[in-house]
Amino acid sequence: MAGELKLGLNTGYWAGGPPPGVTESVAEAERLGFDSIWTAEAYGSDCLTPLAWWGASTERLKLGTAIVQMSARQPAATAMAAMTMDILSGGRFILGLGVSGPQVVEGWYGMPFAKPLARTREYIAILRDIWGRTAPVTAAGPHYELPYPDGTGLGKALKSSIHPLREDIPIYLGAEGPKNIALCAELCDGWLAMLFSPAVYDELYRPSLEEGWARAGARRSAKDFEVCATVPLIVTDDLEGAADALRPFYALYFGGMGAKGANFHANVPIRMGYEKEVGEIQDLYLSGKKDEAGARIPTKLIEELSLIGSREKIRDDLAKWRESIVTTLLISGDAATLRAAAELVLG
Repeated sequence: MAGELKLGLNTGYWAGGPPPGVTESVAEAERLGFDSIWTAEAYGSDCLTPLAWWGASTERLKLGTAIVQMSARQPAATAMAAMTMDILSGGRFILGLGVSGPQVVEGWYGMPFAKPLARTREYIAILRDIWGRTAPVTAAGPHYELPYPDGTGLGKALKSSIHPLREDIPIYLGAEGPKNIALCAELCDGWLAMLFSPAVYDELYRPSLEEGWARAGARRSAKDFEVCATVPLIVTDDLEGAADALRPFYALYFGGMGAKGANFHANVPIRMGYEKEVGEIQDLYLSGKKDEAGARIPTKLIEELSLIGSREKIRDDLAKWRESIVTTLLISGDAATLRAAAELVLG
């Protein structure tokens, strides 16, 4: 329903160590009525350990991963971690998954990136088979085969030795491309949208979501599908100063998260109509001119993807988010930022 937005605390990636003040932020999020907290991983800290550590001090907050890197773990390992987290948290765990990109998948995890959609479909099917415990788990592949076909010949199909607290642990997918968003709508309980603009929902996102919901056997519909959008929030009277504070973040994702031509994050603003600017941003960033790359990001684009400006401006801008498909805004920041978010969003 339009107007009903939840809040989540996105602790993000570690930059050399845990986010400063994160323990206080988690406690404040629970006190303020936030719905969830989320952790991330790429090629540094993992996301499950800190979520368990910080989540142990909470009682109500849902605990989500944004995202578990699929290439980092075989499906069975992810299924085991999800069951364990769900039991320990009393049914508060949300498994956010993602395929990442070829630089990380092949360069860090040493795994193939090819056929990401097919791999995701297989991966999720195995997770649900493990949690369902209806029979020993087998999988025909071609990406994940159980039992392993070319080993000793002693591999045996097994059932989980524990019963999950919930057989339907929610799965959210981090997705940006049209085909991946459609797959998310078909197979998953929610979508982790990192670069989302409500201004272009009808043009860029609705067709893919509706395609997925219309597929035979789709798990959810528009009525019960969750969309968690990561949204930078800066409350200030200095609009340009706020935009400048976010330029390094967007410059990294548009310019440096992947090789030119294979940066899935950059494809989002390109589809929004900023192809020329993104090309220049990538050229500058990849040549080491990171500040100049950030300076090329139009303030209008930053405003479309974030909530920045005075309290009055943000309240006005929130109307578009309330009317969109988004159900939860994922906010990062210190306790003061979380208090401002609660005042503006939760009233």
